[in-house]
Amino acid sequence: MRFVRSVTLAGLAMALSACTTTTPSLAPKNAVETRWVGQSAGVFFAKYGPPLSDVDSGNTTTFTWRGGYKTAKIPAKFEEGKDGKRGRQISSARTSYLSCTVQLVVGSDYKIRSVRTVSDRPGVNGPSYCAEFLAAE
Repeated sequence: MRFVRSVTLAGLAMALSACTTTTPSLAPKNAVETRWVGQSAGVFFAKYGPPLSDVDSGNTTTFTWRGGYKTAKIPAKFEEGKDGKRGRQISSARTSYLSCTVQLVVGSDYKIRSVRTVSDRPGVNGPSYCAEFLAAE
């Protein structure tokens, strides 16, 4: 019984030693990170405006930025009716006030290391207004 446990533990140790890990903050996860990680924070702030605040922590600085203010008129939605006519109304027209808040972690070389979305709303063309606004070239 001890031999079986020893062999099992040795196999488990070998399997775990073969695993590799990646740092989550360095691997882009969304369109905004894909666009901005590795870029200069100066370029970001020149394009979108200055940050609201910053906090130093060792070799990195965390900037909080808010912007992209937009008023969007979202039209009413209707069911498909017979012969291409509009059916009954599914949702009414509304006005949506859009903005985006992100935190940028910037290294001592002033390169963006990570972008974390703090507040976001569905955009006009998709599920994330921050992605629509900040990931566009």
